[in-house]
Formats: sequence, structure tokens, C-alpha cells
Amino acid sequence: MVFWHLKSRRKKTGRRLKSNKKKKKYQRGGYLVPIKLGEQKMSEIRTKGGKLKSKLFNTQYVNVGGKKLEIQDVVENKANFKFNRKKTITKGVILKTEKGKVKVTSRPGQDGVLNGVLVE
Repeated sequence: MVFWHLKSRRKKTGRRLKSNKKKKKYQRGGYLVPIKLGEQKMSEIRTKGGKLKSKLFNTQYVNVGGKKLEIQDVVENKANFKFNRKKTITKGVILKTEKGKVKVTSRPGQDGVLNGVLVE
């Protein structure tokens, strides 16, 4: 399902606004990209203006201070309890690595890179 970037349907006072136009294609957002553990897989998608956006689908490593650390497990994901069960990697997730726990600071579905900071 696509996420739409639309204006709010309410005024500041709380009154409902009646829309006088239909949804347009340029208001359409992207799909959710669930990043899983596995062999690295990514793709590039053309965005508005001809630029390219890298999307990461699978990964085994996280960049911490210029070093590549192998991910052993997904410990905690506060974004969504279902992501925690499915071991989905998003921004803010805590990963278990060989050097300790790492918190993800990048948006891998948007940036195509998995960066983190050591927590322990």
C-alpha cells in the first residue's frame, strides 16, 4: 500500500475541511521497505527530478565508526511490536553485534546504508 502525502483534513479549530480536488500522482509516497537480515540486496529507484534513491532490502553488516560489524540478532525495535517479532530493521532499532549492542542511526529504506552507534 502506498502512503499519500496529503494536507490535513481538519482546520486548526478542529472543523473538517471539504476537499475540492482529487488525489494526484505526485502526492503519492513510497512503499514501506522492510529490511531483513541476510545477504546484501539493494536497488536504485528514480525519484522526482531524475535523482536516484538507494533502497536496502537485506543486509548482514552495520557501519559503526568506519568499521563493518556483523549483525547477529535484532534485539529491540520500538517503532512497531510487529517489526520486533519479524526482525525488521528500521531507524532506532537495537542490534546485537560482536562488539556489543548497536543503535541504528540511518534510514536504510531511504539511504541504502545501515549506520549505527555503539550503545554498550
